Amino acid sequence: MSTISERSSSTRTPDPSERARGRNRPHPPVGRRRRSAKIVATLGPASSSPERLRALFEAGVDVFRLNFSHGTHDQHRQLFHEIRRIEADTGRPIGILADLQGPKLRLGNFADGRVEITAGAAFRVDLDPTEGDAGRAPLPHPEIFAALSPGIDLLLDDGKVRLRVIECGTDFADTEVVVGGVLSNHKGVNVPQVVLPISAVTEKDRADLSFALNEGADWIALSFVQRPDDVAEGRKLIGNRAGLLVKLEKPAAIGRLDEIIELADALMVARGDLGVEMPPEDVPSVQKQIIHACRLAGKPVIVATQMLESMIAAPTPTRAEASDVATAVYEGADGVMLSAETAVGQYPVEAVAMMDRIARRVQQDPLYFATLDAGRMPPEHTNPDAISAAACQVAATIGAAAIVSFTSSGATALRAARERPAAPILALTPNLSTARRLALLWGAHCVHQADIHNFNDMVQKAVRAAYREEIAGSGQRVVITAGVPFGTPGSTNVLRIAWIDR
Repeated sequence: MSTISERSSSTRTPDPSERARGRNRPHPPVGRRRRSAKIVATLGPASSSPERLRALFEAGVDVFRLNFSHGTHDQHRQLFHEIRRIEADTGRPIGILADLQGPKLRLGNFADGRVEITAGAAFRVDLDPTEGDAGRAPLPHPEIFAALSPGIDLLLDDGKVRLRVIECGTDFADTEVVVGGVLSNHKGVNVPQVVLPISAVTEKDRADLSFALNEGADWIALSFVQRPDDVAEGRKLIGNRAGLLVKLEKPAAIGRLDEIIELADALMVARGDLGVEMPPEDVPSVQKQIIHACRLAGKPVIVATQMLESMIAAPTPTRAEASDVATAVYEGADGVMLSAETAVGQYPVEAVAMMDRIARRVQQDPLYFATLDAGRMPPEHTNPDAISAAACQVAATIGAAAIVSFTSSGATALRAARERPAAPILALTPNLSTARRLALLWGAHCVHQADIHNFNDMVQKAVRAAYREEIAGSGQRVVITAGVPFGTPGSTNVLRIAWIDR
C-alpha cells in the first residue's frame, strides 16, 4: 500500500478524451447532484417525449427505468436513443434499467365480465376454460395447482379478494371465500405461502432481454424471483453484458435473502408486491432488513413503489409520503424510485424535483451521517476493503473534498460506497458501461475518461477531474484510491492524498 501527500501543478494540457468531449458537447456539463441517494424514474406516456426526458434528467433523475410490462420494442428503442442523446449532450453518464415483466398469473374470463363473491361462500378455480360465474372461475395455470394444499390462501386482484383452499387436485381447487369482493376478467393471482414450480423468465422476457441487451441496457431487473436458482438463471442469460438487479417481491425470496444477494449485483425492495403477499405491517421491517443486508454485502439497493403516489394527480405529496422517502434515505438506500408518478402522472418533473429536495434535505441533517456511521459495517479482510475503509477515515480526518476512485469494473467504487463516507465519491473509469452502471451507486459521481498509466498521471487526472466537476476547489485536498498494476480490476492497493492548486 502506498500513502503519499502531493501537490498538483496548476498548469495542464487537456488530454485528448477531454478535448473530444468538449467539441461534441452542445450543452455545458450538468453539475453533480447535491445528494448521495440516487433517483430512479419510470418512463411512460407522461414522460417519453425528448423535452420531458431532458426535463426529468435536469430535475434529478440518475437512472431511467423502462418497464417492459408495457410498450413495444420500437417505443423502447426510441427511449434508449433519446436518453443516450441527453447523455452525449450533457457529458453525464446515465443509467438505463430494463425491467422484465416476469410471469403473470391471472384468472380467465367471466361470462358477464365481472362477479361479486361474498365471505363464507364456496368458490372453485380450475383449468376448465369455460367462462366463470359467481361460483367458479377459470385459472389457466397448472403450476399453481401443482403447488397447492389445503389451508393455502389464494389472493386475487392485488389481495382485495382472499380464498382459502379446502380441497384441491391437479386441475382444481375448492375454496372458501375469506374476504369477498368484485372479480373481473384477468385479475391477478398471488400464492404467497408456496414456492411455485415456475421459471422467473418467460419467453416474452427472453425476447425483451435480448432486445434490451442489444440496445445497451445497463441494468436488467428480474421479476418474480422466488429462490436463488431464479437469479442463477438470469445471470446465465445476461452474462456480464449488464448488471443484474433482483426485485424482491416474494416472501419466499426474503427467506433466502443472503443467498440471493450474493448472486445479484443490486436489489430492489418492491414494496407493492411485497405488500400484497405479506401483511402491510411487516413491510417496513423487511425493508430495513433488506437495506441492512445489502449494505453489509456492498450491493446497491433501491426502495420502490408508492413513494410519492399522490403526485400522480397532485403537484405536492402528502407529509406521510415525504417522510417515507426520507426514511429510505436515512436508512442508507442507494436509490429511491418513482413508478406511476413519472410514467403516467400529471406532475412527473415536479415529482422528481420533490424527491430530489427531500433527499438533499435529509443529507443536510447532522443526524444523517451520524445514523449511517452507527450502522457502518466492519470491512472485509481484503485489500480493496482495507484501502476503501482507510480512504474514508483519512478523508474524514483531513476534511477532504472527495474520495477519487479509479475503477475499471466499478468494484473499487462499490467498496468505497459501502463505507457511506461524508465526502462524495468521484468514480473515474475508462469504461463507459461501468460509469453508467455506477449512476445507481450511493454517493458516486461518475466520469468517463481515459485510463491512467503511472502515479503522476493518476494524481493529475484525479485533481483535474475533481476541479472540473466542481467537487473540489483550490486549496482543498482529495483522497485517491487506485490499483497497481493500473487498469487491473480488483487490484486496489494504493491510497494517496493530493492538493488542488489552481
